[in-house]
Amino acid sequence: MRYGFYLPTRGPLANGPAVVALAQGGERLGFHSAMIADHVVFPVEVSSRYPYTVSGEHPSHGDALEVLSMLAFVAGRTERLRLVTSVLILPYRNPVLTAKMIATIDVMCEGRVTLGVGVGWLEEEFAALGTADFVRRGAVSDEYLAILRKLWTQSPVSHAGEFYSFKALRCEPQPVQKPYPPIWVGGHSRAALRRAARYGDGWHPVGAIAAVPLPPAELRAKLDELKRLTEAEGRDFSALTISYKAPLYDVALPGPDGGRRPFSGTAEQVADDIRAFAAIGVDELIFDFRGESLAESLERMDRFAAEVRPLVG
Repeated sequence: MRYGFYLPTRGPLANGPAVVALAQGGERLGFHSAMIADHVVFPVEVSSRYPYTVSGEHPSHGDALEVLSMLAFVAGRTERLRLVTSVLILPYRNPVLTAKMIATIDVMCEGRVTLGVGVGWLEEEFAALGTADFVRRGAVSDEYLAILRKLWTQSPVSHAGEFYSFKALRCEPQPVQKPYPPIWVGGHSRAALRRAARYGDGWHPVGAIAAVPLPPAELRAKLDELKRLTEAEGRDFSALTISYKAPLYDVALPGPDGGRRPFSGTAEQVADDIRAFAAIGVDELIFDFRGESLAESLERMDRFAAEVRPLVG
């Protein structure tokens, strides 16, 4: 099992010194990857529901560091960490510019970028950014993924699509990783699973929260569906990375079935959960260690590395 962690993009820890301390601290402790979320702006009036809280409200009040800028910053201050967009909302940015920026970061950090992608949920943010129609965001995302892959593997290259077109051009240097940085598809809807099966090198869902529990039994069913969809695309399911994002709770909490919520409780209980998720095919667990202060966040990472990880082996 590999382990990753979130970096703060909002709140009191969303600043250079704190982000560097967390990234370098995680690297020193042997974590495999660091996650960076994506929002650009937060419209004041919002009717869209956030899918990862029971209330449907997003916890931010408008503060958010931009993901690709932050990715480049962290790349320059670390040496081994995988750097993951978790997740980049594909329709928000021009696909040619996105391809160039990701390739540049991958070159500069010697091949440590993983592109986590999603289609987005905040309709008002789409409107503010002047993107393609929110209702068509899934189709837009699929075409943009095709564009990224073409720009990273062909030169010269052209594209004539429903949402974007360009004449023959060169977009070099291409990424260090071949054929391109791994693409992890976020979300657990059937559309997200189809996208992961068709385009993804990994699946990157969220779970162990009240709004989206995704416990082992449900996750196993989703993985069975993903396997069927992947094989129907003529692709190798075993080659996909399964990366599961979850909070790490310091005390035992009730789960939706009346039992204990995964990744809550004692070190031994969390270690048992890790084994259970590994047994059904999870390759990497991404935990949220962020606390109210930098010291608390670092202490939670230290405690996991010292108390939980040795129990799993």
